[in-house]
Amino acid sequence: MQVNPSIFKAYDIRGIYPTDLNEDVAYLIGRAFVTFLNAEQVIVGRDMRLSGPAVFDAVTRGIMDQGADVVNIGMVSTDQYYFACAQLDIPGMMVTASHNPKAYNGFKMVRRMPQLLSGDAGIQDLRQLVEREQFPQPARKGTMTTHDFKDQFVQKVLSLIDVNAIKPLKVVVDTCNGMVGPILQEVYRHLPVDLIGMYLDPDGNLPNHGLDPLQPENRAELQRRVVAEGAAIGFAFDGDGDRFFAIDDRGEFISGDFLTAIMGSYLLEKYPGSKIIYDVRASWAVPDLVTAAGGTPLMERVGHAFIKRRMADEDAIFGGEVSGHYYFRDFFFADSGIVPSLYLLEMLSKRNVQMSDLLQELEAKYFITGEINSTVADQQAKMQELARRYSDAEQHTMDGISINYPTWHFNVRPSNTEPLLRLNLEAKSQAEMEQRRDEVLGIIRG
Repeated sequence: MQVNPSIFKAYDIRGIYPTDLNEDVAYLIGRAFVTFLNAEQVIVGRDMRLSGPAVFDAVTRGIMDQGADVVNIGMVSTDQYYFACAQLDIPGMMVTASHNPKAYNGFKMVRRMPQLLSGDAGIQDLRQLVEREQFPQPARKGTMTTHDFKDQFVQKVLSLIDVNAIKPLKVVVDTCNGMVGPILQEVYRHLPVDLIGMYLDPDGNLPNHGLDPLQPENRAELQRRVVAEGAAIGFAFDGDGDRFFAIDDRGEFISGDFLTAIMGSYLLEKYPGSKIIYDVRASWAVPDLVTAAGGTPLMERVGHAFIKRRMADEDAIFGGEVSGHYYFRDFFFADSGIVPSLYLLEMLSKRNVQMSDLLQELEAKYFITGEINSTVADQQAKMQELARRYSDAEQHTMDGISINYPTWHFNVRPSNTEPLLRLNLEAKSQAEMEQRRDEVLGIIRG
């Protein structure tokens, strides 16, 4: 069958429904998944997208026709799905396109927790199986059972914190009509929190705003609401709930590297001397705060496949990515949106501080650009030009190119899916950050 090869991404399968990803393609992906993993049972969940029921039916039909049984866990967030895969210790498929616009759908696929299928480990194999359409004859037809892990999930995430330490803080949460609203309310029923919810009902029409809180327009209302309500903090979740974002009491968006630094140093109070993984884009705040708290900071490539593997290898307690993915050893090395929200509430309660106090200390010392994207036809040539231009600096090529000087540093890396270069730059003063940002962008876009 002719399938658009671009739907097979670095970390998942994703495409527009029904042009790139439809029932026929989903059916074949289900058969290919069982064949590739030689799976006997497969967990399948889905998000709230309008195409979800049709794609779910097609992929589960493919799984059962290929001889494996389906464990249907219903409409869930991706961290609930990871939990289910860990509990049963079997492969899984989550029907979701994460934070993509509503026309998209796709699959996040677990081999065995915490290992997911990725571009260099399984996804291209699935593509070849789908294109060939030659599947071994199964000995039997699979069946479907339903299983609800909701209560066990709630129990698990609450067990990670001291519930009795939580104070009656006022919290505004925006789940953007994605999958987190229902399970968040179940979890927070057990806490003395004054919860103000925005768009908690899953709705594939997305009547309010988009599913990616990294885009300023999707979090602007939450930022205003936190200030208007006099809340201690605001939380935002992406569409399927594996990414997490926070707004401080001033209504300011908290960058992913600052959140990684703050959460990392807090978790080191619970687990002294532990290792923490962070990605190549991050602010110096992360290694500085982790080291000051007695931990070992370890840098890794961007992407959940690399972060999870490294965490498991190093037995690290926590990993954070600038993009809002936070991973926890005590949650099967998986990323979750709800778990970091609980740790932040526990930290604010125990330390009796305002989030803005912690951030102002960082903002006075670390001046970061955030991620800036530029369209570039020949990405490799540009990165070589940057390497030559800054040849007197300390350099590494773990992921794209990283250039380090004593008072400033940056990382430039190509997008996995688009002709873009992504710049993250930091300096020790606002003036130098702006000057160096413009200088580097001049080379990238020149």
